[in-house]
Amino acid sequence: KKAGYETVGATMVLHSQEQKHQKYSAAKCLSSDVADAKAVANLIGIDFHIFDFQEDFQKNVIERFIKDYEAGRTPNPCVDCNRTIKFKRFFEKAMELGCDLVVTGHYARIERDESGRYILKKGLDEKKDQSYVLYSMSQYELSHCKFPLGGFTKDEVRNMANEIGLSNANKKESQDICFVPDGNYVNFIEKYINKKYPEGCFLDKEGNILGKHKGIIGYTIGQRKGLGLALKKPMYVISKDVENNNIILGDNSDLMTREFEAGNFNWICGEPPSKKIRAFARTRYNQKEASAQIFALSDDRVRVIFDKPQRAITKGQSAVLYDGEKVLGGGIIDIT
Repeated sequence: KKAGYETVGATMVLHSQEQKHQKYSAAKCLSSDVADAKAVANLIGIDFHIFDFQEDFQKNVIERFIKDYEAGRTPNPCVDCNRTIKFKRFFEKAMELGCDLVVTGHYARIERDESGRYILKKGLDEKKDQSYVLYSMSQYELSHCKFPLGGFTKDEVRNMANEIGLSNANKKESQDICFVPDGNYVNFIEKYINKKYPEGCFLDKEGNILGKHKGIIGYTIGQRKGLGLALKKPMYVISKDVENNNIILGDNSDLMTREFEAGNFNWICGEPPSKKIRAFARTRYNQKEASAQIFALSDDRVRVIFDKPQRAITKGQSAVLYDGEKVLGGGIIDIT
């Protein structure tokens, strides 16, 4: 608004914490997040809208989250939310209102290169950078978006919010999945679909039974703690046999691999490279990138070969490629 734009405010209602079928009333929503957003809009002096996307969120984020865990994968629901809700449904609503731009608080930057193409870059605050979850954005979406916080640190943003007098300037950050605020995703899934996952066996690589697990969705690749076993040496989850309800344990060295493939790959520039390239790849949100060779197998599929072995590359997680601060693209790991 200070920059001279005609602005309106909007927030989304995505889910109810009470029950999966109990929807918020978009008009009478008492969510603290919605109340905070409305208070900010009132202080700034702009119109305010509430978009009810609960059904979309349930179908495209929560249900996919559950299906992935049931299939033995480890999903990242924030990626799906950005792809299917924030930069699809929310984006569509903004365009319906006659807006030219969608402006969000993501810690990332949008710029243009010499050819005129839009590029996505990391936020300047490395600890808060969110470029990893934005890799699915298209040239069209980037051309109609602004991320004004990407050029600031979180502390700078809080200071600006305090100077303006925003009521949520010092609000605590959420560190968990928004629809699983206590972090217990197993409990959430079992309640959501009214199902208790059966016990199964922990096996070593030779097929010997080491003990019982409490339900296959409750374990992730690379996990060592919380197995509930008395073992002679540290052992880690190295794979999951969903069909037979078994979890395979091995040594830390068994988690080290150099190569994987990712599908549903989106190239930010709009097209894959015609030959092998070198880039830095990240296979988890809070992981450092590592140098690798990248082979485009098709328009939406890549093979990544790291220079050095990486730990616990996991199906269902997103692989995102970087050239310095610039995001080249990303996709979902499906072969390891």
